[in-house]
Amino acid sequence: MTQAPVEAAAGPRRRSRVTVTGVVQGVGFRPYVHALATSLGLAGHVTNTGDGVVAEVEGPPGAVARFCERVGPGAPPLAAVESVDLCELAVTGGSGFAIVPSRGGGPVRTLVPPDTGTCADCLAELADPGDRRYRHPFISCTNCGPRLTIVTGLPYDRAHTTMGGFPMCGACAAEYADPADRRFHAQPIACHDCGPRLRLVVPGSPDTGGADSGGDPVAAARALLASGAIVAVKGLGGYHLACDAGDEAAVALLRRRKARGGKPFAVMVRDLAGAGRLAQAGPRERELLTGPVRPIVLLRPRRPGVAGAVAPGAPDIGVMLPYTPVHHLLLGLPGDPPGPAALVMTSGNVSGEPIVTDDAEALERLGPLADAFLVHDRPIRVPCDDSVVRVVDGAVSLVRRSRGYAPLPVALPVDVEPALAVGGDLKNVLCLGAGRRAWLSGHIGDMDGLATTRAFEQALGQLSDVTAVRPRVLAADRHPRYRSAAWARAHAEGRPVVRVQHHHAHVAAAMAEHGLGADRRVVGVAFDGTGYGDDGAVWGGEFLLAGYDGFARLARLAYVPLPGGDAAVRRPYRMALAHLRAAGLAWAPDLPPVAACPPDELRVLERQLERGLNCVPTSSMGRLFDAVSSLAGVCRLAGYEAQPAVELEAAALAAGPGGGLHPGYAFALRPGAAGDAELVADPGPVLAAVVADLRAGVGAGGVAARFHRAVAALVRQVCAAARERHGLDTVALTGGVFGNALLARGCAEGLRADGFTVLLHRLVPPNDGGLALGQLVVAARRGGGG
Repeated sequence: MTQAPVEAAAGPRRRSRVTVTGVVQGVGFRPYVHALATSLGLAGHVTNTGDGVVAEVEGPPGAVARFCERVGPGAPPLAAVESVDLCELAVTGGSGFAIVPSRGGGPVRTLVPPDTGTCADCLAELADPGDRRYRHPFISCTNCGPRLTIVTGLPYDRAHTTMGGFPMCGACAAEYADPADRRFHAQPIACHDCGPRLRLVVPGSPDTGGADSGGDPVAAARALLASGAIVAVKGLGGYHLACDAGDEAAVALLRRRKARGGKPFAVMVRDLAGAGRLAQAGPRERELLTGPVRPIVLLRPRRPGVAGAVAPGAPDIGVMLPYTPVHHLLLGLPGDPPGPAALVMTSGNVSGEPIVTDDAEALERLGPLADAFLVHDRPIRVPCDDSVVRVVDGAVSLVRRSRGYAPLPVALPVDVEPALAVGGDLKNVLCLGAGRRAWLSGHIGDMDGLATTRAFEQALGQLSDVTAVRPRVLAADRHPRYRSAAWARAHAEGRPVVRVQHHHAHVAAAMAEHGLGADRRVVGVAFDGTGYGDDGAVWGGEFLLAGYDGFARLARLAYVPLPGGDAAVRRPYRMALAHLRAAGLAWAPDLPPVAACPPDELRVLERQLERGLNCVPTSSMGRLFDAVSSLAGVCRLAGYEAQPAVELEAAALAAGPGGGLHPGYAFALRPGAAGDAELVADPGPVLAAVVADLRAGVGAGGVAARFHRAVAALVRQVCAAARERHGLDTVALTGGVFGNALLARGCAEGLRADGFTVLLHRLVPPNDGGLALGQLVVAARRGGGG
């Protein structure tokens, strides 16, 4: 208990109970309330409860009123106040104000804050030789440091975190108890004497699992990185694999060991000046880089001093600044010996597996990948990958919503009964919802193995603990072979499982995050790679007339065969050949996809397409991007998801704003089959024009730019037709294809010029990382049926 004396005042008195809800635990709210109350001469106490922060204040009525007026607006920087509720009480007297022990029991309705990057005050202490926390790898205060990843229970107190195993020394205890100190009731408080310990472990030593290197573990790790080694670094929400981003051999080695293919790596640099040397960053990007979340920000590259293997063929480079004291120490403080100016920092896992958090598991699973391990003894309770963002159309667009954002809730425009939405099989994120709130987990990964299933169940358990949501309904994708949907069926336990069409969920997610009410409908443009369609085809180039209650398909890309399923995704030349055949264009040997396909495979593919063997029809825009990328000679084989489209965007950007001054191609828009109200967009004329351009000597950049403009023009044309037929003037752009900033910006600008209101994702990703939010609100409207 911390108590400050308050003089009893003569005259009338008032006593009020003030309950503050929102993100108010773990952010210095009780110390703030203590300071506010004592500054106004009020008596009483404050505590954490399952509802939030509850204060009882007593004193002159005017002072109590001022307290109630200020407690929300003046909250600490990391707080997010949702409500301030008052209840008048009988005056009891008293002359002190105290922070009293937390009250547990009952339902938990408070919100756990996300992890936050090291603040400027702590950084100043970290670099000050005269400060007792000089170079302390776990320095933090009420305004920064770990939160979600160390929480073991609520209310949020040290005993309910993984710091509970580190008793405070006398000096830290004094700071913790001092209302005037920045670390007053800061639960992660620690120092060199009482906090977690950092050590460097080198595998292959006689000891079990490795041996400590001795000396300064950070200095030893920096030396290893400078020599070309790969070091596994334990962070807030899991391990990173790090290497010198300027060392071509080290980056290539990490790429081989991690089985990364050509997928870009993220890079961490010391400061904004370092980021500016690597990439172009505008004011909004700089704000993101230096803000408390510290996500990976996708920027247009300059790339000096960074190995070409960091982000080969990509239009962007992912850049982040340090967000833990260990990162700052690794990149060097003022006066430190020179070291790498930029570090590759990629998730500590083999590609496709969940991020590693356990130390013993790290030595086992990352042993073949890393040359050394920079570890500490504070357990990670909640795995949490780095978030990835970019600026699109002047605002933040999430590519991966995880550290710094999870588990902050998304406010819902419709009421939902307690429900669990299990998301999709790629980029899996689950979602719990109740009332007007939805909580999304951090990024879990692709549901293609036992490790990811375990990570899913662990994330569900942790999110259930901090939200107290007990689902009465489950929501899942309609795909008959999705592992996520199979998990929902296997764990239904008598609860209804609502199956939600993939693209309807995408559109509903965009509607929900923008606060559209239950009676609203929009034109939903849902472009992605794969989604199970109601007719059994693979959808992905869809225009929907959609609300939460249901949808109708207004238009789609023309169906083409998907030869060999996943084989066509991994080998985009197969998709190009299928599209050429559907368009009646010959497989001439001068075309890149024909040249890329081995002769034996070409003959088998021809027979396969003729007979329709293992050729599910698809309307996927993602697969059309693959086809054009292959046809333009940009991408022959896909080493990671969406690589052909990513590299096609890069080619279009490289062509410059004019894209070679060529106009866009044009789709043929025609009515569907007799009695079918759908419009069908035929890409045949686009492909024919691409072939003509290639033979006329137009480069890949010009082709790519013209294709992007063609897709944007198609969106405008179909949306205009939808408005004419149905009177709708709001368009939601959703699905993984709209992770393409060039396309998203082009579509949004064109639609706004036509008078439409455009919804782009801002709170959840447009890809399958936002799918669960849409599943949740659709299931809620169905009331547990179907």
